Amino acid sequence: MKTLFISHPHHMNKNQFPPTVMALGYFDGVHLGHQQVIKTAKQMADEKGYKSAVMTFDPHPSVVLGRKEKHVHFITPLKEKERLIAELGIDYLYVVEFTPQFAELLPQEFVDQYIIDFHVKHVVAGFDFTYGRLGKGTMETLPFHSRGQFSQTVVPKMSFREEKISSTYIRQLLKNGDVDQLPSLLGRFYEIKGIVVDGEKRGRTIGFPTANIEPIDDYLLPALGVYVVTIKIDGHTYEGVCNVGYKPTFHKTQADRPNIEVHIFDFAKEIYGETITLEWHKRLRSEKKFAKIDELIAQIQRDKEAARNYFRNLDEKTCILVQKDVF
Repeated sequence: MKTLFISHPHHMNKNQFPPTVMALGYFDGVHLGHQQVIKTAKQMADEKGYKSAVMTFDPHPSVVLGRKEKHVHFITPLKEKERLIAELGIDYLYVVEFTPQFAELLPQEFVDQYIIDFHVKHVVAGFDFTYGRLGKGTMETLPFHSRGQFSQTVVPKMSFREEKISSTYIRQLLKNGDVDQLPSLLGRFYEIKGIVVDGEKRGRTIGFPTANIEPIDDYLLPALGVYVVTIKIDGHTYEGVCNVGYKPTFHKTQADRPNIEVHIFDFAKEIYGETITLEWHKRLRSEKKFAKIDELIAQIQRDKEAARNYFRNLDEKTCILVQKDVF
């Protein structure tokens, strides 16, 4: 897949692009609904003999439009989004710079400059996709704005347990710690990539050595607590438990951001500086302050046994992702 970063305003025309079928959207999470949009574009491109393309935007529109804090965390930061889209077999990824000036484009201007000028022959987007200033352009107005230069396909809503599969829903589940529900929305377990950094080394003194993880990008962390996780290191996968929190048993004051500490089962290698992937399976409990270290040790042992039981009882079918509730 070839990735093109497009600044606004751009100075290109359709002669610089191959004819494409293009999927449009922000695609944070690249969840099952997004995948349906992208796969539809890929299939139609193959059928029509065109190249397939995806257009996304960076930074997040809510940052530019002032609806959120300036620092936004993502289900899939841009690099991760790029990787997942490439895995779907797309030929071109267009990453358009989202600026205040871009946000002021009228719907017709957006279509002229970013669809027609990009030599797009067919557009695929979700039913709720909007474009142009204040989101005034919709999939219902797109045929009018197309000037007869391209056709379109609208992908209908995809739901899970009567809730629309959306980035907003996934963010709420993460904030609640409900990571066990995410495979039914993402098509995979939620993942975070990070680097193993030096820590306080307190875990090894109580019999549970941990790896301290520094996320390599602006990932949205799940709620504070203890989780069942798998850890991917250098092509190998290990089981473990992970604490996301402030370690209140040892610290009287709260740090600026939570720590991510992983106890990897049956593992004794030094991995400082290694990049690892954490795969989040299930939340076991909330973070808790213990009066005595012995109480903490006993609880960690219970957490470890609960995680081992989880993996022992894990049916292989759930690893592939059960989608029976998705329609």
